[in-house]
Amino acid sequence: MQQKLTLFLLVVFTTAFSAIGQKVDVELLEGIKTRNIGPAGMSGRVTSIDAIVANPEVIYIGTASGGVWHSDNGGISWTPIFDKEAVQSIGAVTINQNNPSEIWVGTGEGNPRNSMNSGAGVYRSLDGGKTWKLMGLEKTKTIHRIIIHRDNPNVVFVGAQGSAWGPNEERGIYRTTDGGESWEKVLYVNDETGCADLVVDPTNPNKLVAAMWEYGRKPWTFNSGGKGSGLYVTHDGGKNWERRTDKDGLPKGNLGRIGLAIAPSKPNIIYALVEAKENGFYKSTDGGKKWSLVSKKNIGGRPFYYADIFVDPQNENRIYNLHSLVDMSEDGGKTFRTILPYFGVHPDHHAMWIDPNNPNLLMEGNDGGLNISRDGGKNWRFVTNLPLAQLYHINYDMEIPYNVGGGMQDNGTWVGPSSVWKSGGITNSDWQEVFFGDGFDLVFKPDNSRYVYAQSQQGNVGLVDRETGESRFIKPVHPDDVKLRFHWNAAIAQDPFDNCGVYFGSQFVHYSSDCGENWTILSPDLTTNDTSKQKQHISGGLTIDATGAENHTTILAIAPSTLDKNVIWVGTDDGNLQLTQDGGKSWTNLANKLSGMTAGSWIPYIELSTKNKGEAFIIVNDYRRNDWRPMAYHTTDFGKSFKRIADEDKVSGHALSIVQDPVASNLLWLGTDFGLYFTIDGGANWNKWNHDFPSVSTRDLKIHPRDHDLIIGTFGRAAWILDDLRPIREIAQTKGAVLEQDFALFDAPDAYLANYRSYQGIRFAADAEFRGSNRSSGAMMTLWVKKEDKKAKEEAKKSQKAGEPSSDGAKKAAKKEKGGKKKAKFVITDSKGDTIRNFSRDLKPGMNRLIWPLNRNGVRYPSRNAPRPNSDPASGGSVLPGVYKVMVSYGEDKDSTMVTVHPDPRRTIKLSDLQTREDMAADYFSIVEKAAEGFKQLQDASKTIKRVNGALVNAPDTIKKAIAKSGKALQDSIKVLEKMYMTPSGLKGIQRSSDNVNGALFGVRRYLSDVEGEPSQMAKLTLEKARRETQAVLEKLNTFFEKDFAAYQKEVEAVQFSLFQERKSLKLE
Repeated sequence: MQQKLTLFLLVVFTTAFSAIGQKVDVELLEGIKTRNIGPAGMSGRVTSIDAIVANPEVIYIGTASGGVWHSDNGGISWTPIFDKEAVQSIGAVTINQNNPSEIWVGTGEGNPRNSMNSGAGVYRSLDGGKTWKLMGLEKTKTIHRIIIHRDNPNVVFVGAQGSAWGPNEERGIYRTTDGGESWEKVLYVNDETGCADLVVDPTNPNKLVAAMWEYGRKPWTFNSGGKGSGLYVTHDGGKNWERRTDKDGLPKGNLGRIGLAIAPSKPNIIYALVEAKENGFYKSTDGGKKWSLVSKKNIGGRPFYYADIFVDPQNENRIYNLHSLVDMSEDGGKTFRTILPYFGVHPDHHAMWIDPNNPNLLMEGNDGGLNISRDGGKNWRFVTNLPLAQLYHINYDMEIPYNVGGGMQDNGTWVGPSSVWKSGGITNSDWQEVFFGDGFDLVFKPDNSRYVYAQSQQGNVGLVDRETGESRFIKPVHPDDVKLRFHWNAAIAQDPFDNCGVYFGSQFVHYSSDCGENWTILSPDLTTNDTSKQKQHISGGLTIDATGAENHTTILAIAPSTLDKNVIWVGTDDGNLQLTQDGGKSWTNLANKLSGMTAGSWIPYIELSTKNKGEAFIIVNDYRRNDWRPMAYHTTDFGKSFKRIADEDKVSGHALSIVQDPVASNLLWLGTDFGLYFTIDGGANWNKWNHDFPSVSTRDLKIHPRDHDLIIGTFGRAAWILDDLRPIREIAQTKGAVLEQDFALFDAPDAYLANYRSYQGIRFAADAEFRGSNRSSGAMMTLWVKKEDKKAKEEAKKSQKAGEPSSDGAKKAAKKEKGGKKKAKFVITDSKGDTIRNFSRDLKPGMNRLIWPLNRNGVRYPSRNAPRPNSDPASGGSVLPGVYKVMVSYGEDKDSTMVTVHPDPRRTIKLSDLQTREDMAADYFSIVEKAAEGFKQLQDASKTIKRVNGALVNAPDTIKKAIAKSGKALQDSIKVLEKMYMTPSGLKGIQRSSDNVNGALFGVRRYLSDVEGEPSQMAKLTLEKARRETQAVLEKLNTFFEKDFAAYQKEVEAVQFSLFQERKSLKLE
């Protein structure tokens, strides 16, 4: 934009912002929107499902970290309904079936894997999810079950599992008797034991059965089981509880997680899947008093992650057991058979809903999303429009449009487009899986993005050819057979100075200069190498779960400098921050410089400045040891000193990622477990971006160096793009002063004359398919309109009323008020200064974003519909590649910017060839203009005849009839001439004909748009046909006006009569 701020204004506004803090009113930025691009083909973990029993087409689901979603059509289409709330990790969704508008949601998922997300309380909606109210229990961290009293909706039970990462008192079972206004803890064991399951007798709402679970995680281990675990029963709504023990038939010794299910058709039958020294499937036939072991085989083997069982509402012997697979028993649990194996439907199952009135209707949620069966589980439909992907990392390439890629929890590593040049937008079929397993970081090879480095858990990494699918396994091996410790989410980084150079992390930094064929070790062990934290092979407690998820004392982040090849930063999962400035010969541990950080914290993310070699941003989090503080640090001197720039007073949720703007150094973007933040003053003040982006775990952030887009990888809502950050960059560069201007037009991103191909896969996709938000074609422009000063406006009115002089602000407000509603008027000129396009747009206060579709002014075709008053010029063809000036006036305010328009990068086109099309278009448009002018003359003539007839209403009948007869003959002639232009109006059915002038004119357009260089034979022939037919009609039209209409005009002008009726004098007799 053209800067019109004086030094004085800059100083004034800088001082003002310094005094009040550089907070930004984010509501005024609503015109700048994020785009969700998916994918949804690999969805994400669904943790809870409920539906309205009276109308099971209405469904609500809770997700591990993607909020609450609603469908009112049986799962065809879905809407997120929890996005405005402060947390998106959901453990329980429960509908009040007596009043389905009342819905309760417990936050914090109840599947405590290493990557679980925690919550912040329980919510209630009284309007079907349109609005929500936080009802308390914020410190419970994880709520896995909610039960609404069948007969009294003010009584609600909440099963709080509690923090997975350390002791907390806010565990156990809570009850409210006043609709959530107050809560009472009615069952509590200890600060390490929470509620794993809670079920209610459908015939007695005061009888509940609870499974209490002692468990806990640390970054390096996991324990399930202890003395606190047990099974409890209450018959009086939670006032008193009885514990069931081995004396009642349960296993002896410590218990672990227990899954419960009551048979709705025979509630005296209760099932329990019990983790113990020997896991077993138990059954009670007397309502939970006595228990017996039914089976020990084929009952699942990973109880900490899944221990959910469900009973058919009409068949007490049919049981569904959800674990890695879904098994079904038809004999009360004695035997199970698999109905959902590892293929077809995504494994790792957590949630199910069975229609009580039609048990053939099943819905189940797993790590890959939601599936629905309507035949009792024989066949399943995967819901393909829930973008719930849990991305650990995200990256980009330099193609046009660029691609993004990243790895997802339990869903592989994928590459997809940031935008597409095809009809139908971004779809699931546009995304390509490049590596399976749990997906993690992905790196595009800089000189050829056909090749990517992609990972799965524990350092398994390959170099993948995206075109052929060839994959070379390149995981480093120590030359001296030293055991390498790779993190579940191992660090990888591209060498900025070598296209085939790549860094990889175990406890060492490995480097390859030949794309992974050979590796050298650049460092000693950079971790604490604490052997007491290297026993993940025995992790799990009662059930060993040695998957590598608890691998510890490993490298989490590697950040090589883009300014100096010798500078490399490393973060570890045990609290070390290492720096080398000599290419790995020596290393310095800077951990003790991070004030406020507890030793042993995770350092998962390091962002380096692209301007200052000594500048770095360090993300620290320690929630895995129950310290939930957000921590981000900044250094400008290679870590000699650090400043903490994010804490619990500035942002919400532990910090996960950070990125610095490459131009405006004080503009930073921060991802936390509860959303996206930005600062324009280097972290002194943070602003939450929440007008169109949920408070989702924001794991990774990148800024595209060419397109200036913010690329967002979320853990629960897939990938997002915030197009063109430059307006926000200018806010930062001017310290907010640009927002004090009444009006501003910002720099525009480059635009492309892209050819759009047709649909891929499905054209008419209806409502069940995912469609990501595509970037609009054309030139994007961002404009600022200052919000109205209501105080000054009121002052102006009062001063005017009192006849007193107004302040400058009041005068300005009064002037705006007098001017009324106005539009922004755009004038676009080419490099010669010639105007090629004019248009206008409505603007609203704040940021406005609109698109110029790279068109020029066109001509209006012959039409019966006259243009509206003050309408924009007709749209013409596309402009040529080049640089264009955009000038905008808005009332008295003006601004301008430049737009560079590129040809389609996929094609090689000479500008001279395109100029040939321009010359032909000019000839064509001159024909169209003459044709339209002729048709308008006919329309005007018809209107003139009608005016004459109206004017002669008081003429003598002989004159009136004679003139009317002549006029009718002319109107008939006009209809004949109009028919030569276009099909008559008002015809029945579909009647089209190209045998008229408009048909000939329109026939040229498609050939004309394809002209490059010498026009084709068809282009020439259709143009000449249009010329001939237009000329023929114009000749007939001229004859009509020069003879018939001229005679009519002469006849009318010869009439002599008064337009006034004779008036008689009136008087009373």
